[in-house]
Amino acid sequence: MFITFREKSIIELIVRTSGKHTVHSLSSYLDVSARTIQRDLKSIEKTLQEFDLTIERTVDEGLLITGPNDQIYRLIQNLITVSPADETPEERKLKLLIILLHEGPFFKKQVLAGQLGISNATLSAHLDDLSDWLQKFSVQLSRTKGVGIEVDGREANKRHALGSFMLAYFYEEIIESLYFLQQGRSQKENILGYFFPQYLTVVDRLVKQKINQEQIKLADSDYVGLVVYSCMTLQRAEKGFLLETLELVEKSSTSEYQLIENVCKELSEQLSVQLSIADTHFLSVILKGSKVQAANSSYYDSVLLGRKVKNLIRNVSSQLGVDLIDDFSLYQGLLAHMEPLIFRLNQNLESFNPLTDEIKRKYPVLFMAVKQGMENEFESLNFSADETAFVVLHFGSALLMGEEKIQIDAVIICPSGIGTSKMLASRIQKELPEINSVKILSIKDFQAADFKDYDLVISTIRLPVTEVDYIRVSPLLNERDIGYIESYLQNNVKKITGKTHYLNREKTSDTQTTKNRPNIQQMLQEIKQVQHSMDVILSNFKVVRQQFAADHWEILQEVLEMAKKDGVVTNVASAMSELKERENKGGLGIPETTMALYHCRDESVQELLFQIIHLDNPLIVKGMDGKDMQMKHLLLMLAPTVLTDRQQEILSLISTSLIENNQAMMIFTSSNEKAIRQKLEEIFLEYLQNNLIKE
Repeated sequence: MFITFREKSIIELIVRTSGKHTVHSLSSYLDVSARTIQRDLKSIEKTLQEFDLTIERTVDEGLLITGPNDQIYRLIQNLITVSPADETPEERKLKLLIILLHEGPFFKKQVLAGQLGISNATLSAHLDDLSDWLQKFSVQLSRTKGVGIEVDGREANKRHALGSFMLAYFYEEIIESLYFLQQGRSQKENILGYFFPQYLTVVDRLVKQKINQEQIKLADSDYVGLVVYSCMTLQRAEKGFLLETLELVEKSSTSEYQLIENVCKELSEQLSVQLSIADTHFLSVILKGSKVQAANSSYYDSVLLGRKVKNLIRNVSSQLGVDLIDDFSLYQGLLAHMEPLIFRLNQNLESFNPLTDEIKRKYPVLFMAVKQGMENEFESLNFSADETAFVVLHFGSALLMGEEKIQIDAVIICPSGIGTSKMLASRIQKELPEINSVKILSIKDFQAADFKDYDLVISTIRLPVTEVDYIRVSPLLNERDIGYIESYLQNNVKKITGKTHYLNREKTSDTQTTKNRPNIQQMLQEIKQVQHSMDVILSNFKVVRQQFAADHWEILQEVLEMAKKDGVVTNVASAMSELKERENKGGLGIPETTMALYHCRDESVQELLFQIIHLDNPLIVKGMDGKDMQMKHLLLMLAPTVLTDRQQEILSLISTSLIENNQAMMIFTSSNEKAIRQKLEEIFLEYLQNNLIKE
């Protein structure tokens, strides 16, 4: 039995206290992070399987080892005789991965086993695991008799594979090391046996100064990821592992590239390591995929993504039987999160979420509802459990949930109701922890059962019924069966939540109502802001007819000149410059329509402005999908640099309403000023009723 000192200590503590210790109390007692304990528990579960034992949690999150008493005794006897090792399997795999990626190209198995101090059998098992991991990043690990072990793949993929492994299994250790370095504690040994402490210190300082404390605010996990990849880029470039030039995917004009370019110049100067343009591009892709902007800083213009996010909220609300459609804070948060998320997926960047297991355990129904909603709305994208868990947090925050109170009840039908059915029930609860209870019925009991009491009916045989939805599985429950059950639950969240309210909110007392009442002066101020914003938009709104123009910039120049006469814009050149810069970042034409939304925020803009220019002769512009399209309706939206939250909401309402449905698209492309104005008034009235009058 292979076990570490810490794993042995955890097992002994759990056996001795039986339900008293939690993950957090163990982390305090052993002076390690909760994440480290969670990782050790996964390894311990595999060890316990050899003794037919399992780890279970009590209602209060206490941990206990359950199973036959004779097996628990056998486990204790083995612990007395075993000699624990200092390194965990993950630590040895990381050491092996670093050797494979840094000391190639070929390795003999005996040499590697000797370097790591492990047997050939253990090495083979580690190589199998690493081969599966590398495969996810399109890196091949091959073992050829007489030649040896070889790792083959593009340099960028190798960096992603190594960086993701470190972030997935050693996230807490990296944070701890960064903290000690920031405190000025010197470390002689390389961090994780890889990073030079001096390099990590310089990278950490520069990323913090030049990126995290300027326009961009990174989430902690994204910040650590950028530091890890930056330091790795330095060390691999210094070793001569260079990126291929065809990997230049980011434009040098983007803000991400310019920020990273400044950091790379400083790194090269301070550490005397030459970084190439390809290295800068590589890191700018990492930054773009991890950037977290303040939710209220922009995004009122994300028309296509905005519609998908609205539909996602509507879909999840429908499944759970709750109303989140008018929660603008949720909408903004998701909009800010989804853009870098989609970029990451398109770039095949692996994302690590240390809270995934805990989120799935605490919110299984919400997790299934969000996963189903995302698959429905973003059909071409494949969301991992980690990415889904991030989105679940947004919904969980909007619902102000402590923990789900929903029960998922299953029933198993089998010929006798004994024997293999009990084994099947045990396997189901182990493999699908979201299922709270599993009842076993024989065919005889099945005749009189009321299946409305169950969310899931599972059978090992064909049932003589047509009115009951059931899943037929093997008594041994193979991987395909588990997939069928997970898919069924995910597609039937509405049925599961239908038997009870998803959120069992207790009636609030008069005291609570008074306590939650908003500040009246603040609310009056917001009402004034909303009233003024809506009044300004309706006052400045007009539909302009344009018979002929050489290009859309000529039209915009004329419209801005008119806006200057009306006092809405003070500097036409400044506003034009901002509009051109916005177009350079990506097309503004709305695909599958004849509309293009030109917009910007500029210091020269004094008031909110929304106008539509109808073109008798269509012009070709670049669409939001990167393809050229015909534009017959140019929509202009201008705003001052500083916007209140309410002003953000109002502009978002307009932009997401443009393609909300076919009727809305017909109105906004009708060039009928009266009809469009009436539509804007309807949008504003609905907003007032849902957000201010209701509050």
